[in-house]
Amino acid sequence: MRRTLCNFVCLAALLALAAPAAAQDEKPGVAEAARKAAKKSPAKRAKQAKRKPAVQRASKESFIVDRVAAVVNDAIILESELARRVVPLAADLEDISDIAERARRQKLLAGKALDDMVNEELILGAAEEAKLEVSEKEVDNALAEIKKQNEVDDAGLAKALEMQGYSMSAYRSDVKKQIMRMRAVNVLVRPRVTITDEDVRAAYDHRSRRSGAVSKVRLHHILVTLPETPTQQQLAAAKAKASEVIDKVRDGEKFAELAERYSDDVATSSTGGEIGWIERGSIPTEWEAIVFGMAKGEVRGPISGPSGLHVFYVSDLEQMEQKPFDEVKEQIRNDLYGREMDRETLQWLDEQRKKAHVELKL
Repeated sequence: MRRTLCNFVCLAALLALAAPAAAQDEKPGVAEAARKAAKKSPAKRAKQAKRKPAVQRASKESFIVDRVAAVVNDAIILESELARRVVPLAADLEDISDIAERARRQKLLAGKALDDMVNEELILGAAEEAKLEVSEKEVDNALAEIKKQNEVDDAGLAKALEMQGYSMSAYRSDVKKQIMRMRAVNVLVRPRVTITDEDVRAAYDHRSRRSGAVSKVRLHHILVTLPETPTQQQLAAAKAKASEVIDKVRDGEKFAELAERYSDDVATSSTGGEIGWIERGSIPTEWEAIVFGMAKGEVRGPISGPSGLHVFYVSDLEQMEQKPFDEVKEQIRNDLYGREMDRETLQWLDEQRKKAHVELKL
């Protein structure tokens, strides 16, 4: 199978829904966007309780107790659901020999996964409020596309799902929710985004002024995480750790090896901290000025971000060659649309969270 089951069921960036063409398709593909929330009637709450009991009957003689990981309005997220989400994401953690470090990164990964699942509930709840619907035919078509992309038949998909603790019926339900979440983002967020012809021309002119400059960088990073409101002592310790990494790189140590040892980003630490090829306009403005001013092989930091401090390293770069406007205007439009859709989606999610009842239990 060319792709892991994680590609079927794990959360991909909501922002992948941003491009206009992709937004029109409304296929779950290999990504998830979010799950259920919002206020429900007593009847719906009873239905929810029946669907997700915190205590599940295993047999006439025994019970399996399942803890609640989070409450989102009248919906609940079970610890077993969170564990199932984390399993395919945490495969690389087994390579970390230090038990304490492995546990720490597992906790970080679980926290991020739980936050994603809360967002999923919020989006699905907004879809319910908007009375959006998904037909069984749409689910059938989505499953057919998933099997085609991954070159498996019904039996192959069922076997892969079973290996990850999923039944086909449960996965079918998840796919239906994926479609619903995408539809919610398209219907409720997409109208907030407008890109004019003037916006596209201005972006092209801006690129033209930079013609000959660096257009893409192959970026790596090491993340030193910080709490949302760090103390002065925590901030000083993080800066010291980042500075130590920078000194080691400049003394000749390989960035990839340092990323594996020092980075708190479990998604990239095992691959040398590589983020990938980054184009202008795809990262925050304050980072772009730094990253696209770096030379090949240069390291810089510490640089503040939403999760902590970053040390950036550029392993390769490409120079910009400006094409005629008519050749690139649609690409520029899509790029601008994607960036604005990213921003509006995050803002909309923040609005949903502020008006919801969200309680984390873990």
